[in-house]
Parts: sequence; structure tokens; C-alpha cells
Amino acid sequence: MFKINTFSNRINFRGWLNNLPTYVWYLSITIVALLICVPIFTVISSLFADKKEVWQHLTDTVLKDYIFNSLLLMLGVAIGVLLIGVSCAWLVTMCDFFGSRVLEWLLLMPLAAPAYILAYSYTNMLEYFGPVQIWLRGIFGWESVDDYWFPSIRNLWGAIAMLILVLYPYVYLLARVAFLEQSVCTVEASRSLGYNPWQSFYKVALPCSRPSIVTGLALALMETLNDFGTVQYFGVNTFTTGIYRTWLGMGERVAAAGLSSFLMIFIVILLFVERKSRSHARYYQTNNSNQNLPRYSLNWFRSILALCTCSVPVILGFIIPTIYLLNLTIRNQEETLTENFWELSRNSLILALISSIIAIFVGLIMAYGQRLIPKIIINISIRIASMGYAIPGSVIAVGILIPLGKIDNTIDSWMTTHFNISTGLLLSGTIIALIYAYLVRFLAVSFNTIESSLSKIKPNLDDASRSLGYGAFATLFKVHLPLMWGGILTAIMLVFVDVMKELPATLVMRPFNFDTLAVRVYQYASDERLMEASAPALTIILVGILPVTILSYRIAKSRGDGIS
Repeated sequence: MFKINTFSNRINFRGWLNNLPTYVWYLSITIVALLICVPIFTVISSLFADKKEVWQHLTDTVLKDYIFNSLLLMLGVAIGVLLIGVSCAWLVTMCDFFGSRVLEWLLLMPLAAPAYILAYSYTNMLEYFGPVQIWLRGIFGWESVDDYWFPSIRNLWGAIAMLILVLYPYVYLLARVAFLEQSVCTVEASRSLGYNPWQSFYKVALPCSRPSIVTGLALALMETLNDFGTVQYFGVNTFTTGIYRTWLGMGERVAAAGLSSFLMIFIVILLFVERKSRSHARYYQTNNSNQNLPRYSLNWFRSILALCTCSVPVILGFIIPTIYLLNLTIRNQEETLTENFWELSRNSLILALISSIIAIFVGLIMAYGQRLIPKIIINISIRIASMGYAIPGSVIAVGILIPLGKIDNTIDSWMTTHFNISTGLLLSGTIIALIYAYLVRFLAVSFNTIESSLSKIKPNLDDASRSLGYGAFATLFKVHLPLMWGGILTAIMLVFVDVMKELPATLVMRPFNFDTLAVRVYQYASDERLMEASAPALTIILVGILPVTILSYRIAKSRGDGIS
């Protein structure tokens, strides 16, 4: 009897051991979802706080301006990114003109430059003592500002222009992918019906690409709501500037949480509209997407128009500011490439590297857990954990600092009461809290990239690995990781660059006396010291070029197109 019980227990233990990976992934994904939910629920809960006097004060003073400016900013950016992104995507994908193959990847380059860097660069170039006005005065013989009028870009319309120049690649990228996936039969059928290129675009290609275009537009508008450096520098009062001013300038945490919750409403509406716009739409292609699309041949006049249309966004959004910053950095390298610059670079490198590694590790757990356990609970948890990218960095900062502050105060009070020792701030204002914010913000980037690579691995490879006696962990390390190594490197690169560019969350949550390249660019520009800001700004742009180039190359490679 004793032996039978021992054998039975051994069998039960072995069964539990075989199910251990399932339990581990259930627990891991649940913990990740809960951690990501903390800042989101903290901000949302402020909507139900009994703080009528705070809401009354916000309504009477600044809330109307924040709503009006944010809506106007979103409207202007939406119109601009749609016009530039869709038209350029159609021209380089479906039309054959001089330089179209090079412009395919050049049009993505403004994605490497944050909007606040463009804002600082153009302000310095277009000011009274900037190179543009000096050049105009030299040509026309003007002696003072009374002799001519020159427009100022430090206003709402200037902010809209800067954001359009760096955010149109979101629409361009997804629209171009959608056009590349157009069925050749569909395009040729439109031609056989006598449609000219414009009619084929408007009546066939554009409706079929609507879901992708709306998704790109939603991403661009989310980044618009997340922007802080541009609107703050141009003096435009939006929710992000209000949150920063209320939290750090006035010390009103409740009011900052209230503004953050109101900004969350904008985000939720955007997500709802994006989902609703394609909820009932179904678009199917009837042939091999790898077949090359027939391109329209343009005459010389239309070729020039197409070349100018696609070149202007690249020139204004990338080439001019990059050359200007490079010139400032080289001409003043004794003042720009100082020891302080290398210290800032080291800080940014450490933060970006640690954050990207953690994000890849967590994203891999989520993606592989979803593959192992395709249950509704896991899918819901992953959907929740992927919400962070839609949340502005300033909102995440508020949502993290409030609970961490309460934890720090509780620990400090307990230690003071029992041991007469003050612990101070253990979590708030530390690198750990900042990396936590980056994880909440950019985990979706890591997960989506890894999940895309993992989904291309056929399930029969998992079955073959299991038949050879490998468990879930061994299959992951011996089969999946070698096959998806390229996707993992891409995910690391994307998260790395996003962390390097992130300003709002870093500005609010960074440790004392710990600055990054993005923060120092903001501080220098706020003090009108763009010369000192040129090297950090240029570094951020140059770091962002590599993943943008690789991304464009992979898109062209997926279609079999070459880049010439």
C-alpha cells in the first residue's frame, strides 16, 4: 500500500512538473498585465475622486484652453499627415518617376527626428539673427525689422507644421504597405474599366487601404497628444504642458491626475474611432501579394510634380534640420562635444539598453505564452499589457509616481515609527521607476514585433520538437529563438530608439542630477542655447536613422523590390 501511494504521488508530481510551463506563463503574463494596469487605473480613478473644487478650478481657468488647443492641434495634424502620407505612399508605390525608389526609404527618415528637435532647429534658423533672415537682409538690403515682415512659427500653427513633418511617416508607412498588398488583379481590373490613375486611386486603392490609413492616423494623433517639447517651446497650452506645469510647477498632484484622466478620455475616443472605422470592413486579396504591381508611367511634367511632392517633406522634415545641427556641432565642437555631452550619452545609452532588454524579455514571455496558451484570459491580459503605447508619457509618469509615492511614504512612516529611521524615497525619482515607465510605454512595441516574428513559425515545428522530448522552454531556446532572432534585434532597436527620444516621462521622473540627451536638449532650448543643444539633438537623430533604414529595407524585401 505504501509503494502504491508513493508511485501515485510520483505520477501526480510528474504531471504537475509537465504543466509547470503553463503555470509559469499564466502567472508571468498576469503579473505583467497588473503592473501595466497600475498607472492606467491610478489615473482613471482620479475621475471618481471627490475633488469638486479641483475640477471647478480647472474648468474656470485652463481646461477650456487645453481642450480647444488639443483639438485644433489634432485636426491640423490629421489633415497634414493624411495629405502627405497617403499621396507620397501612392506616388512611390504605383508611379514610375525619377528617384521614386530612393524616395521610398527617404520618406521614412523624418521618423528619426523628434518634433521638439525640429521646433528648436527651425526657430533658431528663422529668428532675426538666424541664417535665413540674415541672408534675406543681405540680398534685399534691409537694415532692420521695420523694413520687412517675417512670420513667426512659435505658435499653434508652427507646432502643427513641426508635428506634421515628423508624424506623416506613420500614415505613409502603413498606407504604402497596404498599397503593396493590393491585388494585381484588382488594379488591372480598374484599368480595364477605363479608370485613369486618379480614378483607380480614389475608387479602388484608397477604400481598400482605409483600415491601414486610419491606423496610421490614430498612431500619429496619439503621438500628437503625447508631445510636450514642441508645444511647450511654442507656448501652446495643451494637456501635456498643463500636466507638467501643475505637477512640478504648482505641486498639485490631484489636479495633475485630473488633467491626466481627461487626456485619457481623448485617447480612449481615438482608440474607439480607430476600431469602429474598421470593425465591419473586410478586404480580401485574390492573388499572390509577391507579384509585382504594374506602375503608372508619368510624363516629364507629372514626374517633376511627383518628385517635388515626395521630396519636400524629406527636405523639410529631415535634411535641412540635420544639416543645420551637423554644421552647428562641427563649427562649435569645443563647446558641444564636451565631457558633459559624453556623460549624457552614457546616461541615455544605459537607460535605453536596460529598458530595451527588459522590454524584449517581457515581450517574449507574453508572445510565447500566447502561443502556448491561446486562452481568452491570456489574450485579455496581453491586450491590457499592450495599452501603454497609446498612453502619453506624462500620463504614465503621473500614474506611476502617485502609487510609488504612497508606497515610499508608508515604508518611511513604518520605519520611523518602529526604528526611528527615515528611509526617504526608495522608489520615486529613481532609475527603477523611470525604467518602469518606459516598460509601460513601449512594451507594445516589443510585443508586437516579437509576436509578428513568432507567428511566422509554423506550429508543426513545435509538435516536432515535443515529439523529440523537448519541453516548452527547450523548444523556445532551441527552435524559436534562432528562427526569430532578426525580429528580436528589430524589437530591441525600436525600443532603444523610442527610449532615447522620450521626453515627457523622462523629464518628470528622472532621478535628481541625472539628465539624458532628450532632457538636456529641452533644457538648452528652453534657455535659447541651441548651439549647446546641437550635439545631443544630432545624436538622437542619428541613432534613429538605423532602425528606420532597416524597417524600410524589410518592407521592400518583403515585396521583392530593390532599393536603388
